[in-house]
This record gives sequence, structure tokens and C-alpha cells, in this order.
Amino acid sequence: MDATRRAVCCDEEMQRWSALSATAKDIVIAIGWFVFGALLYLAGFHMLFVSADGPSTPLAPRFAILALVCAVLLVRRRAPITAMVVGLIPLAFDLMLGPTLPVWLVYTDLIYAAVVYGTYRQMQGAVVAWLALSATAAGVVLAITENWRYMVLALVLAAAFVGTSLWWGLTVRAHKDAAEAERARGRALTLVAELDRRAAVADERKAMARDLHDVIAGHLSAIALQSEAAIAGLDGSDPDRRLAGILAAIRSNSVEGLREMRTMIGLLRRDDDAPEITAPGRLAQLSQLVAAARQAGMRVRVRQQLGTLVPAGAVDQAAYRIIQEAVTNAMKHAPGQEIDIDVHTEATALVLAVRNPLAGPAIRPDAARATVRRGMTNMRERAAALGGTFRAGPESGSWWVRARLPLTAVAEPVGKPG
Repeated sequence: MDATRRAVCCDEEMQRWSALSATAKDIVIAIGWFVFGALLYLAGFHMLFVSADGPSTPLAPRFAILALVCAVLLVRRRAPITAMVVGLIPLAFDLMLGPTLPVWLVYTDLIYAAVVYGTYRQMQGAVVAWLALSATAAGVVLAITENWRYMVLALVLAAAFVGTSLWWGLTVRAHKDAAEAERARGRALTLVAELDRRAAVADERKAMARDLHDVIAGHLSAIALQSEAAIAGLDGSDPDRRLAGILAAIRSNSVEGLREMRTMIGLLRRDDDAPEITAPGRLAQLSQLVAAARQAGMRVRVRQQLGTLVPAGAVDQAAYRIIQEAVTNAMKHAPGQEIDIDVHTEATALVLAVRNPLAGPAIRPDAARATVRRGMTNMRERAAALGGTFRAGPESGSWWVRARLPLTAVAEPVGKPG
């Protein structure tokens, strides 16, 4: 969870930085275009067509129109189609005063931005609209002048200002789409590699569980049985009583080792995506689990009465993991609901119960049923490995998880978990 949270925060920071960088780039582009256009105006190389009243037009309105069209560049990435449409307003004023090169050059940038930064449908609409508008303008020039040379000139200007922008925008967009496709392919390959790694780790863990069960657990079980047989064959004399004490200690340690081995085998056989355990969880850490659930929006009530009996290591770990799995399932399938946790000891057993109201029907969707089944299997195996009992299911509008784990040693050979 911590790694996922850090990755999400990192992505958000990168998105905010990218947005800030794009805005800064647009500001630089707008200032650059304005400076370039101002130099053309001041040098007198700004008129597209030489006319009698063109040179007499004051530069003040020219600078105002240039500033307006450059201001539209500030939203060329965030709203490219809107910028292109709004840019037609200063373009129309410039056309009425006499078309000038700086304004038309800046507007070509807006056409380019509409093709590159717009959606696929917007890009198609912009290309079709400008091709149709260019052909219409050439036809209007021919109809007004009745001179095919002016129509050719209109087509040349359309190709220079509109066609070049469309062609360059389409080329850049194709390269961006190809790069994004490669990035997606890279992410997919990374995901496949991660899944392969997890599968290899799971196979190795299952192999380790088989080795522990077939070799080490078998030896411990043999030690327990042989020491019990030796104790049964003693006649009760003083030396035999001392030897009986030694054999009883050997048997007790071997049985406790069998319990720990069952728990470890159960952990190695797990096939879910829960974080692995480096320091085994115990009931002493229950407050941390409750705090994490409350931070996630759950309302948790805990009743814990362990009395003078202290659960053994394997029982302590199994109880904590069962409660953790039950709380995790409640957070997944009944978010925001109340969770009641009851842990107490009886004469020879540790009893625990976790209850949460059902957020929906007792039969969950297929997508969640597999996860629930794996969790139920893990909890049931933990309880069975210690000779305990486990029950889970709906009852009176709530989902109950109950387990009873014996506190006393069980003198029986280890069986295959699950």
C-alpha cells in the first residue's frame, strides 16, 4: 500500500509539473511571436499585399491585433479548438485593415496546435474544415476577380499558411502517437515481466513449503512420537522421572516446532497479493491494524480480554492474521461500515470474532468472489493448522468471521496443510 501511495503521489507531482511546464512554454512562445511580429512591423516587412492605403495604416492598431492573437496562444494546449476559433477575431480585423504577415504567421501556430493537441475527432474536423475553407476561398476569389491567376495565388497562400501548418501538425501528431504506443508497449512488457516474477516467486515458495513439510516437519513429528513412546516405557523410578522430564521437554519443543512449521507452510502456500511478513504479526500489533482501518474511514470497536493466558507464538500469529484478513475483507466489501472485533481467552482456547454489516447482497459479484474465497481458505487453513475451528458467513444482516484456536499443545503428527 505504501509503495502504491508513493507511486500515485509521484504521478500527481509529475502531472502538475508537466502542466506548469506547458504553460511556461506557451508564455515563451507568445512572447517570442510578439517580438518577432513587432520587428517585422517596425522594419516595414509586414504587408502581404501592397496597396495604396496599406502603408498609411498606423502601427498602433497593428500592435493591438498582434497582441490579441498572441494572447490567444496562452491556451493553445489546454483548449486548442477554442483558441483556433477565437483567433479568427483578430485575424478578421487584420484582414479588414489589410492582411499582414505577423498576424497570419501567429495564426498558423493556432492551426498547428489544433491538429497536435486536440482530440482525434477535433483534429479530423480541423483538417476537413480548413481544406474546405481554402477551396471555398479560392473559388470566391475566382468568382470575384474572374482571373484564374488570382485563384492560383489564393491557393498558393492557402498552401503556405494553412497547408504547411496542417502537414507539420499531422507529422508531429503521428510521431507523438507512435511514441505513446511504444510507451504503452513498454508498460505492458514491464507488467508481464512483473507477473512472471511473481509466478516464479510463488512456485519457489510452494517448493519450499513442500520441502519443509516432507523433510523437516517429518523429522520433528518423528521426534515427538518417539519421545512420547519413551515416556510411556518408563517405570516411574527416580532416574526415570528425571529422564521423563527431559523427554517431556523434548516432546513439548518438537510439538511447538510442528505448530510453527504448520504456520510457516501455510504462509508459503498463500497465493494472494497480501504483503509478505518479515516480522510476524501478533495481537500486540492489533492497535496498529485498527488505526489503519480507522484512517481508511472504517469505524472499529475492539474488545480484547486475554486474561492471564498468553497465546503461544503460532496461535498469536494466526489470530492476528485471521483478524487482519477479516478486517481487510470488510474494508473491501463493506467500506465505511462498522467493524466489531472480539478477542478473548477461555480455559484452553483463544476465541476471536469479527463482525461487519453486509453492504449488499450476501452473494457477491464473480469478480470479488474469487478474492473472498482465497481469503476464507487462508483463514481456514491457519485455524486448521493449529487444530482449531473456523467459520465465516452471513448471519442476521452481518458478515461474521469466527475462529477458535487451542492454547494447549496437540500431540499429533503434522498433516499436509490445505
